[in-house]
Amino acid sequence: MHPQSESQAPVPAHEREGPALPGVVRRLFTLGRDPLPPMKRPRWLARLPHALVGYLAVFFGFMMSAQLQDHYDVHDPSMVVLSLFTGFSIVAAMFRPVAAWWLGLVTAGFIAWVIHGEVGPGQTWPWTPIGPFAFAPLVLLVALRVPPKVTAAVIGVSIACTGVAEMLFKPEHGRSSAISALLVFGFAGLLGYALRATRLARSQLVAQESLTEEERARRTLLEERSRIARELHDVVAHHMSVISIQAQVAPYLVENPSEELKENLAGIRENALEALTELRRVLGVLRSEQPGEGSGPHHPQPTLAELDGLVDNVRGAGLAVTTEVAGVRRPLTPGVELTAYRIVQEALSNCLRHAPGSRVEVGIAYGPRELHLCVANSAPTKPAPPSPGAGHGLLGMRERAGMLGGELAAGPRPDGGYEVSAVLPMDPPGRSSHETKKDV
Repeated sequence: MHPQSESQAPVPAHEREGPALPGVVRRLFTLGRDPLPPMKRPRWLARLPHALVGYLAVFFGFMMSAQLQDHYDVHDPSMVVLSLFTGFSIVAAMFRPVAAWWLGLVTAGFIAWVIHGEVGPGQTWPWTPIGPFAFAPLVLLVALRVPPKVTAAVIGVSIACTGVAEMLFKPEHGRSSAISALLVFGFAGLLGYALRATRLARSQLVAQESLTEEERARRTLLEERSRIARELHDVVAHHMSVISIQAQVAPYLVENPSEELKENLAGIRENALEALTELRRVLGVLRSEQPGEGSGPHHPQPTLAELDGLVDNVRGAGLAVTTEVAGVRRPLTPGVELTAYRIVQEALSNCLRHAPGSRVEVGIAYGPRELHLCVANSAPTKPAPPSPGAGHGLLGMRERAGMLGGELAAGPRPDGGYEVSAVLPMDPPGRSSHETKKDV
């Protein structure tokens, strides 16, 4: 594991402030709650680490009791108490690791004091043969939750206490246990550091993947908005041109127009031409994928009148498509026509990519005030090939519908298929009453 993964993890404020040594000392006396996190995958094994720690607590508690009786001839009630505290400290380390380590260290000190007078030739002291292994889970559980410097301090304090006890109070026939304790504690600390670094790196990877997905969705949305702007450029430019022409022709439709009327109409035409020039200058670049290119040739925007040609193309690609139109079919505003066509086009493209061999139904209903669209497909009969797209087509459809004040819903059907439905207002917000009367 790369050592930089630790530095990239979020660091609490008390670890960032002040020199390193005071921070480490402060952490050694931080007895707050820090639960052992569960496993994330697989979920059915989420509590497996807790079960293993519980098993180790029971195992080492019994082993400590057996060694105190068999090897050191300790039979008084203190043997039971010390064995219980040995197991309890391991369980407590799942919730308060530093406090449990101190409890385990104090318990080990009491065990060394109880067996001091019972140590025979060749027997280890101050640790019993099972002692370092019973203490190792505490070091491991601490290393899983604290920075490496604190883990090193925990191991250092444990070994220092062992060395001081041997130098000052070692029994005459006792054998040193400092080297074995150092090896066991060092291995537990390294294992805990590796597991902690792996967990932090995995968490950072998940966070980065989530951020990347959000950025991809945002980029797709911006690209779709740019595409909408390019398509609506023709619509807006057309209306501005009509305003300019009408303002120019209006004086000739009135007998003996006043000079004030002529000036107002001339001002309207001048403002319309100026707005049209600015519109083409600002939005013209959006008609090209590369900034700096010219506005390019103008192409008529598609409408629902061209839906039959779109459906024929999809049929030619291998899908069985049926269409049904309800209500009085009539021309709509350019924005609604374009949005409705693009939604149906994108939905049919998704059927081609993700539901090969399915049957597709396209429904269009003209209501008094709303246009209803529905594209539904049955379950695919062939495996879908890998799609090179970003998988955010629904974002674009929702953006188009929302732009007009409409709604779009999509989701799976009970038969295994998929359905996309949209409701678009006939009169999008922002249209003037004059435009409404003109359409009617």
